[in-house]
Amino acid sequence: MADRRLQVFHCVAKQLSFTKAAELLCMTQPAVTFQVKQLEEHFNTRLFERKRMSIELTPAGKLAFDYAERILLMNEEMQVRVGELSAEVSGPLQLGASTTIAEFILPRILGEFKALYPQVQTQMFVANSEIIENRVAQLNLDLGFVESPSHLPHVLTQVCCQDELVAICAPSHRLARLMAVDAQELRLEPIVSRESGSGTREFADQFFRASNVAPEELNIVMELGSPEAIKGVIESGWGLGIMSKISVAKELQLGTLVAVALKPRLMREFSLLSPSGKFRSRLVNVFAEYAMKRMRSMASQAPQ
Repeated sequence: MADRRLQVFHCVAKQLSFTKAAELLCMTQPAVTFQVKQLEEHFNTRLFERKRMSIELTPAGKLAFDYAERILLMNEEMQVRVGELSAEVSGPLQLGASTTIAEFILPRILGEFKALYPQVQTQMFVANSEIIENRVAQLNLDLGFVESPSHLPHVLTQVCCQDELVAICAPSHRLARLMAVDAQELRLEPIVSRESGSGTREFADQFFRASNVAPEELNIVMELGSPEAIKGVIESGWGLGIMSKISVAKELQLGTLVAVALKPRLMREFSLLSPSGKFRSRLVNVFAEYAMKRMRSMASQAPQ
């Protein structure tokens, strides 16, 4: 219901690109330019300073963007609140999740939730924890599930459950017979690691620093963005990794991988992030409560 010109202007201002805005809005670039030009004519002022290779907001554009942000959020809240009078949990749900949570925890939860509320349309964006955190802060996601608390202002953090990180290796690896292993014993081992920005990588680095081992000293032979890829390399007998015990539950049961506890044990918290400045609909609240309850239950059933 919000003025289409305002929606288009807001998207261009957020992206600082007519081309990117056109892609996101599924419009042609001339159509986007026309909508912005109409708004500029309405206010009788330029909203963008157009340069050769970029654009930036004018003082009037910055003021208009602040109001557009509030107007569009209020418009969204109005539509949700009116829709909730039907007492039915339905509508779109925009989620983001770090790779570990998206691959090994949320699929089951999403399936169960869909069975309970078939009118919900869920979209999930998957990336590492840092990217998810930024998307939540930018109001692009209703909720984000990550492997570490948020470091950003205006992002609310709720602890979902605890997760243990362990050293993972093939059954033939020389460390597979140990009950626990410390940072000094891992220092020279070939390590297959997650990429920088990953919550798992962040906690692994903290573990080594706490034991006076600089992460730069480690023998990291590969950096991979997929837990499944890391498991495949390690199953082949090449090196070891530090991963969530939940993410290797199937491999531990099949005996294709061995989990060795870290000394001291490395525990972390899975967190639910939400933007502090965005209205939370009934759907978002219902899903957040359900997901946190199920995550606690799944964590308690992780293999020992």
